[in-house]
Amino acid sequence: MFYTIDILGTIAFAISGVLVAIHKKMDLFGILIIAFVTAVGGGTLRDLLIGNTPVSWMKDITFTYVILGSAVFAILFKTKINYLRTSLFLFDTIGIGLYTLVGIEKGLNAELHPIICIALGTMTASFGGVIRDILCNEIPVIFRKEIYATACILGGITYFLLREFPIKDDYVFVIAGIVVIVVRLLAVKFKIALPTIYSKENI
Repeated sequence: MFYTIDILGTIAFAISGVLVAIHKKMDLFGILIIAFVTAVGGGTLRDLLIGNTPVSWMKDITFTYVILGSAVFAILFKTKINYLRTSLFLFDTIGIGLYTLVGIEKGLNAELHPIICIALGTMTASFGGVIRDILCNEIPVIFRKEIYATACILGGITYFLLREFPIKDDYVFVIAGIVVIVVRLLAVKFKIALPTIYSKENI
């Protein structure tokens, strides 16, 4: 279950990276690089922080194949995607939901405090997108007022709360992941955002 979630998250983030790169009119090499850093950027930082080296994708070549396959798929079928922005948002949202759980599980395996595990989950989910946006000359979503990292944190809290009840781990994973995705979707649909310190004149 955990390995499957990791693979699915990799696919979702790789495709979101491809969509951004295509929108920026990058060449084939640029598209592949953006897909790769989006998919493994957060996990690489997480593994380095907890001392898990070589990092996960270096120890399992499957992740490289998955990223390349996802990138090729997204490139070949880009003309089938009628709403590029909507597709990017969907894959990015699915990615953060799945990767939040991957990061939390890695933290638990390292016997870290639940708060640190949630931080690792949020980092795993967010920092691939941060690197992607920086390379594409965009302000990362996590640094704007949109609900992004907050959704990861709420999903992480849900995960640890559910662990206190006699619920199968598989169900805990699914429910916590859905919380992240639903919170993100609802926040965008109803334009829910974190408060800002800037006045309207300064925005």
